[in-house]
Amino acid sequence: MENKEIINKILNSMWFVVLIGILLFFKTLLFYYSTITVEGNLEAETIVGTICFIITSVCFLGILPNRARIIASIVINIFVSLLLFADHIYYIFSNNVLSIAQISNLQYGEEILSTLPMVMQFKQILYFLDIFIILIPLLKKILKIEKKKENTKKQIIAKALIESIGVGIFSFIGVTYIKMGTELSYNKDLQIRKSTIYGYHISDIANNLTMKKRTKYKNYDDMEKDYETLKQTYENQYGEEVYELAGVLENKNVIILQLEAMQEFVINKEINGKEITPNLNEFLSKNITFTNMHMQSYSTTADSEHSTITSIYPMENGMSFSRYYTNNYDDIFKIFNQKGYHTSFMHGNYPYFWNRGNVYSRFNLNELVLKEQFEDTSENINGDLSDELLYRQAVQKWKQYDKPFFSYIVSASSHTPYTLEGLQDRQKVNINVGKYKDTYFGNYLEAMNYADYAFGILIQELKNVGLYEDTAILVFGDHNGLNMYNDELLDFLSYINEDITDVDLKLNYTRVACGFKVPKMENTQIDKPVNKLDIKPTLAYLCNLDDKFSLGTNMFKSKDFICLNNERIITAGEYYDEQWYDRQTGETLEWEQLNEETKIRLNNYYQNMKIELDISNSVSVNNLLK
Repeated sequence: MENKEIINKILNSMWFVVLIGILLFFKTLLFYYSTITVEGNLEAETIVGTICFIITSVCFLGILPNRARIIASIVINIFVSLLLFADHIYYIFSNNVLSIAQISNLQYGEEILSTLPMVMQFKQILYFLDIFIILIPLLKKILKIEKKKENTKKQIIAKALIESIGVGIFSFIGVTYIKMGTELSYNKDLQIRKSTIYGYHISDIANNLTMKKRTKYKNYDDMEKDYETLKQTYENQYGEEVYELAGVLENKNVIILQLEAMQEFVINKEINGKEITPNLNEFLSKNITFTNMHMQSYSTTADSEHSTITSIYPMENGMSFSRYYTNNYDDIFKIFNQKGYHTSFMHGNYPYFWNRGNVYSRFNLNELVLKEQFEDTSENINGDLSDELLYRQAVQKWKQYDKPFFSYIVSASSHTPYTLEGLQDRQKVNINVGKYKDTYFGNYLEAMNYADYAFGILIQELKNVGLYEDTAILVFGDHNGLNMYNDELLDFLSYINEDITDVDLKLNYTRVACGFKVPKMENTQIDKPVNKLDIKPTLAYLCNLDDKFSLGTNMFKSKDFICLNNERIITAGEYYDEQWYDRQTGETLEWEQLNEETKIRLNNYYQNMKIELDISNSVSVNNLLK
């Protein structure tokens, strides 16, 4: 029998469906080992669950007539391959997998697509190679789908019965895995491990359809009781004022500057003999440095703004701005307005981007300044007003404001893909990235260097118009700029610290640059973990404002842990990611070997984290602060 005939025979038999199932299994393993199991460990339950989902599909396809079975097998292969590929790409981009909730972010597809060349890997061709091998011979009619002879009635019934039993058995097992996914709503990596990538996506759809039903608090009164108890607990345990700064910024100008993708690891670092961020380094050396400021989620620029303004956790990436923008909050602009400050928000992009026009029109702002409100738009970097032009014009506006003023300004020039396209004078980038030139990491370093150059312009302009001395400035990075395991990043970090651990890498991923200019606080370094939720209550404390609702706490008090919205916990000495780790050694903490006091402390961290996330989620989904 010729090879062509053998292949045709396989195509027109159940063996073709089995082959598709095997291919999908290995593609799924490729996804697992490229994302959630960086260290190469994969739980048996994840493999067993994946096999169950694939066997269920194979059994279901087996019931279909020959032509329908072949076409359906190819369609499912294409769909699943695209899904795994998209999840893989997105995971490299944000250490997260896709959610149905992100359909509201499709308007930002152009921005996402612009990063594809930087996050694609050669091995990803394996998701599609077999599809081309199957489709090309079919389209060229080298292989043919045959019309099979009809089976007898008894054969049809027997086949349907056997296949239905298979579908039923493995579907039951699959439902068990899906149920696990619906019960683990915050940590996606854990969801995938427990319910597989397929169970995760099914439970993700179910979770989004029943989001309101699944929130813990349906009304404000029920939520308020737990909120007040939580805040009292924090006050009792962490209420000590480490620095006596209450009211020191009352009636002072306050500027919040959010720097695009500025991670902490570039601070005070050199490459080929030059500082990457010389202006930030100088600013931090003279003021307060927070060495452990963490982003509040594996997130977006909009999420950083949301958490800073509201002191609650963001929803699924960007959702707080795209889906829940009509919510009411005890926002940071409101509490400054109540104290008589002139309030403003500034960003060099258009109002439709991240829905900022609608979002900020609902806040208590005296002035919303987006790209259309700036007179000089002659230099744009990757489509956004260049940081230099943004800052120069912002200072002129601040100069005219009634005093005191509070302004939140967001930079954008150091945005992915970090190419600085549109920068008119490349001499403003004054570092030589050497072997990293024209890599994603090299581009990132150059973008951070330009962002730092522009920051220097901002500081000098404030001094030129006499605003610098009487103005408090809080500057921080909004989120990570690089994949956690970017090869060049690993090379750079390993050069700085050859004993770097996986825990170090995970902390490096969420840690962003942060500094604060406050009177009476010079050349001060604060190493305890803080995050964006802490900014509003801290400014309320410094400026003597009435802060009615914040999940964060005063950064100048003694609270020694923070949480991320995916159930990670960072303390002064430990890190929680499904299990507890020692931050210094990177080793897992053996629970049985811990003393009782440590167990109680770690359990309290975990329980407080769950309460914070439940309150935050309920406030967002049910608009409880309306």
